[in-house]
This record gives sequence, structure tokens and C-alpha cells, in this order.
Amino acid sequence: MKKLIIIPLLISSTFLISKGVSAGPFTEQLSRCLVTSTSVDDRNDLVRWMFSAAAKHPAVKDLVNVTPEILENSNKKMGELMTRLLTVSCLKETKEALKYEGNATIEASFNALGQVAGKEMFSHPQVAEGMSNLEKYIDTETINKLIK
Repeated sequence: MKKLIIIPLLISSTFLISKGVSAGPFTEQLSRCLVTSTSVDDRNDLVRWMFSAAAKHPAVKDLVNVTPEILENSNKKMGELMTRLLTVSCLKETKEALKYEGNATIEASFNALGQVAGKEMFSHPQVAEGMSNLEKYIDTETINKLIK
């Protein structure tokens, strides 16, 4: 049964993986600063923004109703958070990363922050409980043969 815990974690992490932007030392410093400079509330705002934006995708649009007001408020909070992080909390790291590693460092650093926020979201007991029923629909016998 322990092996099956990996499956929901793999599924939940696949949409949070970055596009493969290689992280240099300045990007890593900026990423670290973004994570340490955000509170749980900040990361929750990030998760709400990711969710409200993703809810507009046609494949999931029928599952949840994100009103334009909710999305606008989420965009506003995320914009304010990004501005504060890049221009106040992590100003030194932002300048160095941009200078030595270019504009892609911003995306890579926020991908890292998004991964932390996503990990927190998926580790919440209620989310884990919601995902736990997935196991009854997985052919574990066939998958376990691959793992052995």
C-alpha cells in the first residue's frame, strides 16, 4: 500500500513542474528569497490565483464557477504580491538575477514559489482526503508489477 501514495503525489506535482528553465545561482537565490519572504497567507493567495485562472480552462470550466470579480480580485492580490516581492522583499536578489541570468529568472523563481505553494495545498489533509479515493480506480496490481 505504501507504494500507492506516490501516485497521487506524482499526479499533483505534474502541473506544477517548470518548463525546464535551468536555474543558475542567482535564480536559486531569488527563488529562496521569494519562498522565505512569503507568508502562508501569501502562498494561499498564490494558490487561489492559480486555481481561479486554471478554472477558466475549457476542460474544467464546468467544475467550478469563478466569477470575473473573483478572478479580478485574485489577479490584483497576485500583482501586489509579485510587485512587493520583486521590488521590496527581494529587490537585491531580483536585480542580481536579472543582471546575471536574464529575464527568464523571474519565471523560474516564481515557478519555484508556485511549487512550494502547490505542495502546501496538496499536503492539506482535506485535499489529501479528496485525492485518496483515486486509489480505488487504479489497477495497482499492474502498476506494482512495474515497481518490483
